[in-house]
Amino acid sequence: MIIFKTLRYKNFLSSGNNFTEINLNENKSTLVVGQNGAGKSTMLDALSFGLFGKAHRNINKYQLINSINNKGCLVEVEFTIGGNHFKICRGIKPGIFEIWKNDTMINQSSHSKEYQKILEQNILKLNHKSFHQVIVLGSSSFIPFMQLPGGHRRDVIEDLLDINVFSKMNVILKERNAQLKDKLKQIDYNIDIVKTKIESQKKYIRDIAALTEENRKDYESRIQASQSVIDKLQAENSELSLGLDESVSEAEQRLGLLQDRKQSLLLRGQDRQSTIRDLEKRISFFEENESCPVCDQTISDGHKHEILLSTQTDRDRWKAEIKEIGTEGQGVESEISEQTSLLSTLRDRVHKLTSNSKEIATYQNQIRSYQEHIEKEVGADLEKANADLAILKNELLDLKDSKLKTSEEFSYKMAIAEMLKDTGIKTKIIKQYLPVMNKLINQYLQVLDFYVHFDLNEEFNETIRSRHRDEFTYESFSEGEKQRIDLSLLFTWRQIAKMKNSVSTNLLILDETFDSSLDHDGVDNLIKILYTLGDSTNVFIISHKGEILDGKFENKIEFIKDKNFSRIK
Repeated sequence: MIIFKTLRYKNFLSSGNNFTEINLNENKSTLVVGQNGAGKSTMLDALSFGLFGKAHRNINKYQLINSINNKGCLVEVEFTIGGNHFKICRGIKPGIFEIWKNDTMINQSSHSKEYQKILEQNILKLNHKSFHQVIVLGSSSFIPFMQLPGGHRRDVIEDLLDINVFSKMNVILKERNAQLKDKLKQIDYNIDIVKTKIESQKKYIRDIAALTEENRKDYESRIQASQSVIDKLQAENSELSLGLDESVSEAEQRLGLLQDRKQSLLLRGQDRQSTIRDLEKRISFFEENESCPVCDQTISDGHKHEILLSTQTDRDRWKAEIKEIGTEGQGVESEISEQTSLLSTLRDRVHKLTSNSKEIATYQNQIRSYQEHIEKEVGADLEKANADLAILKNELLDLKDSKLKTSEEFSYKMAIAEMLKDTGIKTKIIKQYLPVMNKLINQYLQVLDFYVHFDLNEEFNETIRSRHRDEFTYESFSEGEKQRIDLSLLFTWRQIAKMKNSVSTNLLILDETFDSSLDHDGVDNLIKILYTLGDSTNVFIISHKGEILDGKFENKIEFIKDKNFSRIK
């Protein structure tokens, strides 16, 4: 329950720079009087501004500042809820908005609207609209419950029954359902994409499988061709290598012997040539000389002839030997030529063998390369494609599982949303309270001597029947009769709020209610109702007909104008 304690304000509307302080919990009933314009309703505007940042009447925020001082506008409201003491400070020029709990200021939000939400939703649990329906009944800008649109009527009742939490839950749920819808759309979109990818991957696998088989056949054909060449080369090498090593060895050995023999003949021939040259020099000497050049003795013809004959014989013998050496050398040369030709032929066979072996190695490397390509590369593409397909299928399963879970969650939340609609839980709760509301309204109407049967339906539209069961609407009645209906609703809402303990409070303010359309009996009956409210209610009656109401209430506050400033007398 909200127990309002104190209201203080200064430089607010017609009040001056000194605080006007009103104790809201001191007396059970207080009459507030004064001349028109003296500042009676200012306390109501100040209380509304302090709590909600807006006046009770339709006054612009900056018109609330005292026009003479034009600064330092400040309103302070103190109240308790449970065991906690709260103080609200709100001002203009300078702008102030502070919420104090047990002498400690609550951390201010970055935005004043968020700070106001903390005050209304977490502390007061009361908004400006409900404030006017439960705490205040005024004749100025107050809009009675029966003159509110249907949606606003529902808001008031939901606040009173403390079921607006279902509306908040419904708003949150709508946002979450919208997110779930978007999530489902995204999942469906992703499923379509993955399905398309799977079909594309399957086609790719079919294509690559056909290409792989074609490549395999191509490479196997290449392997067969290479193996055929290898077989041919190996057969050729077998023929070429048959006895080749022995033949090459024999030919090289034979050629070496022939070359040695040739060298020996060459040396013999050179030696014989040198001997022949010496013999010819001797022959020339004896033919040209008659005496010895050493001893200067004459050489006899017989001796010369004998020497010449012997020397010529030796010369001819050596020449004959040289000729034999030449003949023998020609034979050796011929054999060397033959042996060289044979060795060249054998070496060509060796070279051919080497060339064939290299070619065989090349073809063998090609075969290994083809086999590796078949085993790894040709099959690898297909293996990787199948692995990618498996990943896509798992992704599709995960998406379908996510869709199933999200759909289930969405279905549950849609069921909850149906329950949270105006036709759901709230209607069920309202149905339980409607008979109580209608009973209380009719009780208060009877106390106010207005004998009609008033009935609100679930859409909060009224049906009013007279004693003769004629049906009327709220607009069918006079202003005095409307006033009785408004008062009955006000007291009913307070009683319902107290029963529900949603916005139960000690404060009730009637602004010029006694001055409006109520007749003498209506005033007396209203006072009777006020006396039945109990000790926990502090009633403030704002009126400019103090002479009629004097002595009927415990306390009296009189506002006067002093030098253009309102103050309490």
